[in-house]
Amino acid sequence: MTQHWLFKTEPDAYSIDDLKREKRGSWDGIRNYQARNRLRDDMKIGDLVLIYHSSCAVPAVVGLAKVVSAAKVDPSQFQPSSPFFDAKATADKPRWVMLDIAWQETFAKPLTLKVIKQDPFFADMELVSRGRLSIQYVAAECFNEILRRCR
Repeated sequence: MTQHWLFKTEPDAYSIDDLKREKRGSWDGIRNYQARNRLRDDMKIGDLVLIYHSSCAVPAVVGLAKVVSAAKVDPSQFQPSSPFFDAKATADKPRWVMLDIAWQETFAKPLTLKVIKQDPFFADMELVSRGRLSIQYVAAECFNEILRRCR
């Protein structure tokens, strides 16, 4: 059964346009244990992902991607020059994972955080109740409503 997710990204670091240009990208650099556990334990190939631009002038759901790989070790945790370096991670005991996603669509009408927060339909979304988490589960009914509004 396909699950639905929301991945937050800062568009000046990695945007929906970057993913569209690359067609497929690695979702790496996750350094939150709950987000890591979701990548590692819950996400499956074929799951659908809403791409959300955060920390920008108008935070919004801007596009759609699909999970195209299982979770795998994030090599940036071992690279001292990387901003995602983790001195406690070892090859024998890696701490962080990543997975690959493929661009599916850039939305014609992005759905802003302001609209989402004002609509009682979305009140139970993690984006509203736990806004800071970078990897969020999205219930099917919310996912489908966002698609309906963005297309």
